[in-house]
Amino acid sequence: QVRLVESGGGSVQAGGSLRLSCTAFGYIGRLNVMGWYRQAPGKQRELVASITTGGSTNYADSVKGRFAISRDGAKNTVSLQMNNLRPEDTATYYCNSPTNPYDWGQGTRVTVSS
Repeated sequence: QVRLVESGGGSVQAGGSLRLSCTAFGYIGRLNVMGWYRQAPGKQRELVASITTGGSTNYADSVKGRFAISRDGAKNTVSLQMNNLRPEDTATYYCNSPTNPYDWGQGTRVTVSS
């Protein structure tokens, strides 16, 4: 059983930065493809970034050039560096695997004010 725990959210002004972290507990071995999702109030959850075990990354157009995903296989962690944040980035952020989904964690809330 894998438990995903996200942290690092907070409130920032537009143009600010945050770094989110996700730790997978109860997992031994390499993680699958991992990703960061977000869900804004009243909207569907969307995948904003993903990273393969080999380190290849993909980003949604809305965050390309501003967000950077990384992973540490030894620590079972996945991080999301978010720069130049915009009010439209306001959402609850979750990590999970797009290819082999685990149970969702509680997420971490990001609020960006203008």
